Amino acid sequence: MSRYYSSSSSPIKRLLGQDRPLHALFGGGKVADIILWRDKRVSASILAGVSIIWTLFEVLEYNFLSLLCHISITAMLLVFIWSNGAALLGQPPPKIPELILSEKAFTRVALTFRAKLTQFLSLLHYVACGKDLKWFLLTVLSLWILSVIGSWCSTISLLFFVLVCGLTIPALYERYEEEVDYLASRGSQDLKEFFKRVDSRVLERIPRGPAKRKSN
Repeated sequence: MSRYYSSSSSPIKRLLGQDRPLHALFGGGKVADIILWRDKRVSASILAGVSIIWTLFEVLEYNFLSLLCHISITAMLLVFIWSNGAALLGQPPPKIPELILSEKAFTRVALTFRAKLTQFLSLLHYVACGKDLKWFLLTVLSLWILSVIGSWCSTISLLFFVLVCGLTIPALYERYEEEVDYLASRGSQDLKEFFKRVDSRVLERIPRGPAKRKSN
């Protein structure tokens, strides 16, 4: 028996309220592997790339056009050296456009993007129609909160914060799932007991006027 059980021997409720593994909740595909660091090299590369981009634009205040030009110049110099070096060594020149933008890879990315965009627009249309009032109000409230947060910080900083949280919190939760569920369950129980004490010691002692009798 796990040590993360309450005194009443009842199992601790999971924080996400799901019996499925966390990997399945994220779709169980390549994206889930990256978020949960199953593919550590890709996950670390994405996190490092995002951190470098944020540092360039927010910390060093690099201009996007200048950065694009410098990257293009560096790429052209590398291709120039590679092409001429390959000719001197009798090797075929590099075919970079075919390697980067192959028809098969481009078609797969386009179809995936189209499917995700269609799914997102269908969900947005369903919520906007007001068929589920709860989701409609939650969506409006979430967008309003997001707009307020966006007025406090730049878009790049907000995206950086979201991506870093997305690449760290789920992986840490999966690793320490029992500990987090136990602490969350204990915190929820302590909060309920606190409100009960407040209700019994404070709210119930507030004097109330006599109830008015209903006239016949």
